[in-house]
Amino acid sequence: MKLFGVEGQKIAPIPGSDKVLLSVRNLTTRFPVKGGVLRRTVANVHAVEDISFDINKGQTLSLVGESGCGKSTAGRSLLRLIEPLSGQVELGGKDIMALSPPDLRKARLDMQMIFQDPFASLNPQMQLSDQVAEPMRNYGTLKGRAMQERIEMLFDRVELPRSFMRRYPHELSGGQRQRVAIARALALNPKLIVSDESVSALDVSVQAQVLNLMMELQAELGLSFLFISHDMAVVERVSHRVGVMYLGRIVEIGSRRAIFENPRHPYTRALMQAVPIADPTRRKSEHELNFKPIPSPIHDLDYQPEPSVYQKVGEDHYLLLTDSGY
Repeated sequence: MKLFGVEGQKIAPIPGSDKVLLSVRNLTTRFPVKGGVLRRTVANVHAVEDISFDINKGQTLSLVGESGCGKSTAGRSLLRLIEPLSGQVELGGKDIMALSPPDLRKARLDMQMIFQDPFASLNPQMQLSDQVAEPMRNYGTLKGRAMQERIEMLFDRVELPRSFMRRYPHELSGGQRQRVAIARALALNPKLIVSDESVSALDVSVQAQVLNLMMELQAELGLSFLFISHDMAVVERVSHRVGVMYLGRIVEIGSRRAIFENPRHPYTRALMQAVPIADPTRRKSEHELNFKPIPSPIHDLDYQPEPSVYQKVGEDHYLLLTDSGY
């Protein structure tokens, strides 16, 4: 299937891309629902339910799905910004879930996050140079002139003038603010970056510029990305592998080519049919999209979901056999 004009395009392999950097097994995250006068837990929101995947060094895995499917919660759970209920997360062979708070802080040198709204993630009262320098100050990695040179290099690398270093977030456009957020994420030389809807608020032309920048940085630095998005056209552009999420589960996962050229799950096909088409003669009517209402992810305390079971349907292509509710 051709969405973004890149059918069959191969993304350049990164040296060492056959080595697993991040391994996630049976990750589950739930949120309690409180009720009654005593505010007791009466139910749970099953935000992420038994998902597993690997990300190789220098590669991008995209989690794609509509709002509320659990993809952002999955990304935050990996970094333990949200504490998962269960599961295993290993980064470079290190068990992230078993780390104490001090050790987790050290581990976050290797994993950073780019948030959806750069205006909200940047401090409106700090100059941009100070915001890019903040991770280095927090961890004491660089000081003095070495830090200043690093900041200047990062601004150069994300293609922002050095004069912007003394500016504040409100003085920049959305795309420029997101470039600052990328520079800040790169400050500590991480191995993994979780990109949570990082281009969804940008115009299409600016989206392309930021995506190209991220792909250049990946090729240059060997970065691995967990790219979270609801936009199948964007996912097709940047991904090596794709995981499609629905109601907290990965319903289909595989290589970019396998997912886009041979989608097997009905929800994957529905997402692709919903991609906007510029040609008015080819646009689909609302009844052709055939999206089903999302069932509630809230379940009683005694609810026991089935484990996620997958069938291999092709080379690096797996389909969920467990009932996903779609």
